[in-house]
Amino acid sequence: MSKLSTVARRLLLGRPFRSDRLSHTLLPKRIALPVFASDALSSTAYAPEEIFLVLSVAGLTAYSMAPWIGLAVAVVMLIVIASYRQNVHAYPSGGGDYEVVTTNLGGTAGLTVASALLVDYVLTVAVSMSSAMANIGSAVPFINQHKVLFAVIAILLLASINLRGIRESGTAFAVPTYAFMVGMFIMLGWGLFQIFVLDTPLRAESADFEMHSEHGEILGFALVFLVARAFSSGSAALTGVEAISNGVPAFQKPKSRNAATTLALLGAIAITLFMGIILLAKETGVQIAERPHEQLVGAPPDYHQKTLIAQLADAVFHDFPVALYLIAGVTALILILAANTAFNGFPVLGSILAQDRYLPRQLHTRGDRLAFSNGILFLAFAAVAFVVAFRAEVTALIQLYIVGVFVSFTLSQIGMVRHWTRLLRTETDADARRKMMRSRIINGIGLTCTGTVLVIVVVTKFVSGAWIAILAMAALFALMKAIHRHYETVARELEKQAAEADDIVLPSRNFAVVLVSKLHLPTLRALAYARATRPDTLEAITVSVDDAETRELVHKWEDSDISVPLKVIASPYREITRPVLDYVKRVTKESPRTVVTVFIPEYVVGHWWEQVLHNQSALRLKGRLLFEPNVMVTSVPWQLSSSERLKTLQPQSAPGDARRGFLE
Repeated sequence: MSKLSTVARRLLLGRPFRSDRLSHTLLPKRIALPVFASDALSSTAYAPEEIFLVLSVAGLTAYSMAPWIGLAVAVVMLIVIASYRQNVHAYPSGGGDYEVVTTNLGGTAGLTVASALLVDYVLTVAVSMSSAMANIGSAVPFINQHKVLFAVIAILLLASINLRGIRESGTAFAVPTYAFMVGMFIMLGWGLFQIFVLDTPLRAESADFEMHSEHGEILGFALVFLVARAFSSGSAALTGVEAISNGVPAFQKPKSRNAATTLALLGAIAITLFMGIILLAKETGVQIAERPHEQLVGAPPDYHQKTLIAQLADAVFHDFPVALYLIAGVTALILILAANTAFNGFPVLGSILAQDRYLPRQLHTRGDRLAFSNGILFLAFAAVAFVVAFRAEVTALIQLYIVGVFVSFTLSQIGMVRHWTRLLRTETDADARRKMMRSRIINGIGLTCTGTVLVIVVVTKFVSGAWIAILAMAALFALMKAIHRHYETVARELEKQAAEADDIVLPSRNFAVVLVSKLHLPTLRALAYARATRPDTLEAITVSVDDAETRELVHKWEDSDISVPLKVIASPYREITRPVLDYVKRVTKESPRTVVTVFIPEYVVGHWWEQVLHNQSALRLKGRLLFEPNVMVTSVPWQLSSSERLKTLQPQSAPGDARRGFLE
């Protein structure tokens, strides 16, 4: 079993990397773009659709506002990207929003941002995978019927790829990401060329349906609220913009310049695709409804509403169905790979938080392939939980999605404004001051935009499900505070004990106890080892749970040449752990300066199922003895013949072995 697990681990992850190969994992811009920008690029596949879905509540006339809402989202995206380019240059260490806010606004604000980002990363994976299954389901109905199962499988598959390391996953994902960009530009370019140059009318399959408003004519405040809600849903296109600022250390040198260039490329591509999709959807008459069977009059009874991208591809390539499947395929791939942004961002942020004692230390450790394996696995299982809970419904999940994004955006911009203000107080060089003032203006505009969007998002989405995300952030914030408090308490306790080390009273005696169940070789070896430690007193004790077996043991002991006395502890209720604990407590109570060393013979087995058959009493007893003061526990191993097979196997590596230099 052990050999099989080792082979499976190597097949899944590959050969472990030495710590000095960390530079091998650094990314050039051409690989960094698909690694860190896939989330923002993929959101252009579902963010426009969410705008149309929200506007469909008011009927077809509301669709005329879609381009203007899209333009507003594009302007905000442009401002946010310009703002984050300042972040990249000012804080290139990889802490991203968490570092910016913690440094400039304090630990509480920084932990708020960290909570928002961690929840958002989980939702990024859940939303991306659910949207991918919806797009594939438009072409393959079987997948649409079982989209939860396929989404879970895709998440686990992506996690396994990321466990192989960041460069390997980036190389694997580069081709699909670039294929999506090329495919989308071809679809948009050819579609708009036919409409505006060839004057060829393109009609989507839903263009001839009649859309009915759910609530009649919507006017006044209700219309304003609807537009605001559509804008907040479309703002999902901004998700993933912050990932590059969190991943600056993963870039090749010069890190800041390469990261800023990649961020600019991301902005240009994402805005072009986002606005192009909205414009083409408007020109082809696409209609997307939340309840198509109720709102779309004229649709056949068995009508299955395709996604916005699928309808556009069908309209543009109506005489070339292969292109429809190619567009659906690359769109699904980019949506699956969009989760890769979270698989790169979440583990890095988790590692930083673990280093700051806000998360378990295990999240700070790199695995065999120099990836943060524990963070990757935690993210995968959390995303699976959301997908299953919300049945992979994009419209339901997206209500939770972008609250955390704009919480981090807004606090980050506040932090950057304070950063430049602080530097300006001491800077005297005129050129440097002009650059700082320009950067502060950019971040100030970013603060105004992101703060406004945050208010709109919270107001319009709170009842629809945003409260769940806010509750998750609050719970995570409280949990990280509690973890930090625990680590600080332990650190203070250990520091205090170290300071008082000179006052520690040395034990006056060592009272050794060997636990005996039978008189066999493991017992004799434990007795021999206990003698070798030269204790002041050495006893052997056995707990009597069966009178006949105990009498037999006593007779064999008396007939042997063992000089160590055997004490029998009665156990009328057939317990083993409690009588031993009571005996040890009596010894320590009678002599407070005496250290009691308990020697426990244990079997070393070669198969996992043998472990179930042995050592169970020893494990329970050790677990209880560890809490007793002035008690030391020593395991004396005895290798059974089955354990010989383990000597020929290659030792298994544990997470962190590469970082510690244990692996060659």
